[in-house]
Amino acid sequence: MGGLIEDYALIGDTRTAALVGRDLSIDWLCLPRFDSAACFAALLGDEAHGRWIVRTEEEAIRCTRRYEPDTLVVETTVETASGSVRVVDCMPIASKHDAEGEHRVVRLVEGVRGRVAMSTELVIRFGYGQAVPWVQTSEGLLRAIAGPDALALATPVALCGRGLTTVGEFVVQAGDSVPFVLEWHASHRPVAPPGEARRLIEETRRWWREWVGRCTYRGEWREAVVRSLITLKALTFAPTGGVIAAPTTSLPEALGGVRNWDYRYCWLRDATLTLDSLLAAGYTGEAKDWRGWLVRAVAGNPADMQIVYGPAGERWLPELEIGALPGYEGAAPVRVGNAAADQLQLDVYGEVMDALYEARRCEIDADPMAWRLQRALLGELESRWREPDEGIWEVRSGRRHFTHSKVMAWLAFDRGVRTVESLGLDGPVERWRRVRDEIHADVCSRGFDARRGAFVRVYGGDALDASLLVLPMIGFLPGSDPRVIGTVDAVQRDLCTDGLVRRYSTPDPSADGLPPGEGAFLACSFWLVDALTLVGRGDEARTLFERLLSLRNDMGLLSEEYGVESRRFLGNFPQALSHTSLIRSAMTLAGCGDELAGRPRSRRFTRGHQVDRSG
Repeated sequence: MGGLIEDYALIGDTRTAALVGRDLSIDWLCLPRFDSAACFAALLGDEAHGRWIVRTEEEAIRCTRRYEPDTLVVETTVETASGSVRVVDCMPIASKHDAEGEHRVVRLVEGVRGRVAMSTELVIRFGYGQAVPWVQTSEGLLRAIAGPDALALATPVALCGRGLTTVGEFVVQAGDSVPFVLEWHASHRPVAPPGEARRLIEETRRWWREWVGRCTYRGEWREAVVRSLITLKALTFAPTGGVIAAPTTSLPEALGGVRNWDYRYCWLRDATLTLDSLLAAGYTGEAKDWRGWLVRAVAGNPADMQIVYGPAGERWLPELEIGALPGYEGAAPVRVGNAAADQLQLDVYGEVMDALYEARRCEIDADPMAWRLQRALLGELESRWREPDEGIWEVRSGRRHFTHSKVMAWLAFDRGVRTVESLGLDGPVERWRRVRDEIHADVCSRGFDARRGAFVRVYGGDALDASLLVLPMIGFLPGSDPRVIGTVDAVQRDLCTDGLVRRYSTPDPSADGLPPGEGAFLACSFWLVDALTLVGRGDEARTLFERLLSLRNDMGLLSEEYGVESRRFLGNFPQALSHTSLIRSAMTLAGCGDELAGRPRSRRFTRGHQVDRSG
């Protein structure tokens, strides 16, 4: 069985990523892309579904690990009675701007003290644990082939086959180093020279440190912000600029449950948060690449815009179940693909318009197609904003009039108006202004429950939704508005467990079409930090933010959700939305925001840039 979610570290090459356990087992790796089939899938089953472990033969007395400073290189030190060893793990950044270029996992075992007996077990199972490869030795390399995929392992350790597993034993003394270089390549291509492990590790260190060296953020909590930025970069599909939600699929929102989704894709609603995080830290190149991905992905008939796309902008993401995998701790089914791609979620219009507005406002080079696209999207939204939809939480029980969706439709027209008024582009601003004001009045009339003194999840209902914490952040209402304060108070009272925020409450536990049960949603908890700051409760916000930082695992990583009772990570891991929300909250609390990057202040990181409307 795979380890606890919180026991994993992430390594990656900005095309794909692997999870390395505290026990030095790589239990998840998809090649050659984030959304390719896994060749190590023990995370969702056991070792028979694929893994690669390096371990001491003696029982470990102590095990410590860390990321080497400002890198995605993992260093694990294991102490035994006979001595200690250091294992360095990384994935070198691919040398070609190509999704099917070189993909390597490098492991270097170094002797620190004494003499330690070691072993390795390599279980390769292509196709999500189902395809046992043909293994042969050729030109000093172990080569495993199944269909289109091949892996080659270079190491001085003598390897042999045992029960469909490649095994090897070796001894490390102080001063020794034993390298392993595992490389994926298309099976019809010749294997490339493996490269020298120590050189590859050093090049990887240097690449990451040079990248971190461009970060302009110097505010409070810099270590946490930089680690989150590195995580976002690791979740970037470099050939296109898209940023995936997480590198995993089907890690459950409730242990043993069925809320198990594939997050190895790019959600439009993450665009603004990702852009803001990158821009505020000085990464204009990455922000430009992400903006380019966004424009290409949604190009075409605006009526056909999806809410999620593949890493290269693919539209076809059919949802399938992998019956051969039992699931994380038995949480089945294991799903690949995501049926949410076919849903109507009106909030993404606001996210797209906001992301492109921010990019333009921050003087990213203009894309001549972007404004034409935006005008077309607003034309489509003008005829659709009154429709019910599946909403931000992608419910599968039918469409409803979600208040958050209407608020984000308001945001879309507001950013269209601002683009014309502030940035000088041409558009029917009077018509957009009328639609914007109509939506605002509609939300304030139908989405606000005067009895509760709060905005509610759906028109005419009384259940709450944590997504409405964004109202002051996007400028729909100022933080001083009693309706905003009432909404924040209601969320704290009814949606918080031990101070952490659940996404929503409903009187009907099956209101989203699935059995009940999930953890506290970490992004929503960070949104509460932002909302508390904007309503003037900074001390309370700071306390909650410090609490959220304490939930990170020892490697500084966050999942999608947190089980308050179990004290376990839940959901896919690491989660981009959690890390972008952490960055935003740190900058909001620090009060420094975009001026650190030498650009105008953004509405995401300041109390300013608000719209005061009576509704």
